[in-house]
Amino acid sequence: MNKELIAKRLAILREEMRREHLSAFVFTTGDPHHSEYTAEHWKGREWISGFNGSAGTAVVTLKSAALWTDSRYFIAAEEQLKGTEYQLMKLKMPETPTVAQWIGSELADMDDKAVGIDGMTNGVAEVENLKSQLKQLGGITLHTAWDPLQRIWKDRPTVPLCPVEIQPMEYAGEEAASKLKRIRKALREKHADGMLVASLDDIAWTLNLRGNDIHCCPLFVSFLLIDTQSATLFIYKEKVGDEVKAYLAKLGVRMADYNQVKQGLKDYPEYNILMDPDEVCYTLRQAVTRPVVEAASPIPAMKAVKNEAEQNGFRLAMQRDGAALVKFLKWMEEQTIDGTMTELTVSDRLEQLRSEQPLYRGLSFDTISAYGPHGAIVHYEPTQETDVPLQRKSLLLIDSGAQYQNGTTDITRTLALGELTEEERKVYTLVLKGHIQLQMLIFPKGASGTQLDAVARRDLWQHGYNFLHGTGHGVGSFLNVHEGPHQIRMEYVAQPLCEGMTVTDEPGIYLKDRFGVRIENTLLVVPAFQTECGTFLKFETLTLCPIDRRPIIREMMSEEEIDWLNQYHQMVYDRLAPILSEDEKTWLKTATKPL
Repeated sequence: MNKELIAKRLAILREEMRREHLSAFVFTTGDPHHSEYTAEHWKGREWISGFNGSAGTAVVTLKSAALWTDSRYFIAAEEQLKGTEYQLMKLKMPETPTVAQWIGSELADMDDKAVGIDGMTNGVAEVENLKSQLKQLGGITLHTAWDPLQRIWKDRPTVPLCPVEIQPMEYAGEEAASKLKRIRKALREKHADGMLVASLDDIAWTLNLRGNDIHCCPLFVSFLLIDTQSATLFIYKEKVGDEVKAYLAKLGVRMADYNQVKQGLKDYPEYNILMDPDEVCYTLRQAVTRPVVEAASPIPAMKAVKNEAEQNGFRLAMQRDGAALVKFLKWMEEQTIDGTMTELTVSDRLEQLRSEQPLYRGLSFDTISAYGPHGAIVHYEPTQETDVPLQRKSLLLIDSGAQYQNGTTDITRTLALGELTEEERKVYTLVLKGHIQLQMLIFPKGASGTQLDAVARRDLWQHGYNFLHGTGHGVGSFLNVHEGPHQIRMEYVAQPLCEGMTVTDEPGIYLKDRFGVRIENTLLVVPAFQTECGTFLKFETLTLCPIDRRPIIREMMSEEEIDWLNQYHQMVYDRLAPILSEDEKTWLKTATKPL
């Protein structure tokens, strides 16, 4: 990003802030749907700061600017903000002030102690929390009704108008009418007559519809208002063809224009309405005239538990994805690494091989192809400016995934490209041990991911290593690659892991300016056994791809871990061999031979 351009945008913004009598404005990563990945139209934080990570908050005052992001982006943000006014604020570091604390200190000597934030792109919980904190810091007020980007972003992209399509029952596994019935039952249990569904993946799952509005996510921009008898989909009607119109009419779902959602909330006919403060934006919460039940949406927990059709779809998608990965790894091994192969060469080839698989619908996120020191940047994505040639040494970290119509994949493999240092081999082996220990775990029904997290970190901790990102997240069924409400992470997440949930297993270690290691499989929670102490669960490994054996220090591995790796590799061979060529089977046989 051109640093002079960022300076120009900041100057224009500050002119508008003075007209509105605001001393600061807060730009988050959000859209009106609380999405993790947003359409270009809502990437205001990136436009005003130049930082393109998927998580972050930029704050601009009349005299300064700062940007907060998490450990995945520390190195990338430092590079992208270089030369601008922005001060990098590293989240969860002891020296880092909160957004409110920093604003309080910056506005201490100003007469106008007013801060702006767009209430349409920020959730109720976030706005109320920031409002409370600012009030305590000397009576700073928060204004939510103004979006400066409408004035100053002259070439702002429009909201996408990609067509909506029906997800067939063979992949969805449950009729939309049945899902709506279950949602209404859950609402009654919460003493709510209806709800506003703002989350795009929740809407897509509920209605068994998919779209293409969001990069790497098969979603469509809309709101869904559910009451006791009917539902209304607020959507740009240009997106809806005759087949989908007829489908929605049969389902009893009316359509209204996307921009009429505020009016729809004012006209809502029931006594009360559930609004999830972590999903609904502040402006729409303020538009409601009925009593509001503030509670968690029941949909994420329903969506997270995959039915039989979805589980089988995952297995088939992983098989096709695994075939593409074997073709890729075989191709990698056959290449002459002489300085002509680069990080982008690798990611482009992998995408091409995936695109040749049946039911492929695109990437599930931008591929992380990170060689050597770039592997220490947790969410590094190669560009023409950062791309580097590969050499016959060190490690190449590849985190990638695809959207297939019957499932979503997410996998990381770290590959040895040649001679490795003892430190690289040690870290690789420790990460692998943590990865295996989690997959071998049997745990009681009702345990949350936080209670499992330490298992993946134990061996790393004993050697003085740790990682700051989560160990695992849910994965959608031809939906978002990151899905809740369950997670495996150090921070407390109460949601238990339930039978039918998908979750990743991805410990990693990142050593700045040296290398990074991460190994990731996607897992399915399945029954283990029943005893007098209750029901126990375990993991079925869905991902099918060899784990590089070359960096492993065998003496550091327990016999139990070696047995698991050998059994996993045998499963990979057995499942993938039937859909591979003879040459590919021969390569895979070698890659999966017992350790």
